[in-house]
Amino acid sequence: MSDPSCIFCRIVSGEIPAKKIYEDEQIIAFHDLEPQAPLHILITPKEHIPDLPHVKVEQEELLGKMLLVGSRLAEGEGVKGYRIVANTRSQGGQTVFHLHFHLLGGRQMTWPPG
Repeated sequence: MSDPSCIFCRIVSGEIPAKKIYEDEQIIAFHDLEPQAPLHILITPKEHIPDLPHVKVEQEELLGKMLLVGSRLAEGEGVKGYRIVANTRSQGGQTVFHLHFHLLGGRQMTWPPG
């Protein structure tokens, strides 16, 4: 299932190029075009899911897999520490309404983040 108006669905389909770092049958990960840290990778399911509240119980394994992929990518990039975050809905900072995790690393993260 995809949404032809969604930029991430268009990346998944190959219509829009992206600097991919990981891909399997369920997930794609690529470098953010406007990085907020030296390492900024987006990890997204290939299936169009608008945000976390739209995740179905049968998709919970997918979320775990996305987190594991993010962790392995961070370790592979050799960053000393990192953050994996999902912005949810407009008030939570989500600007692309296709579920994705931001993997951020390569600099000191601060708290609070927003």
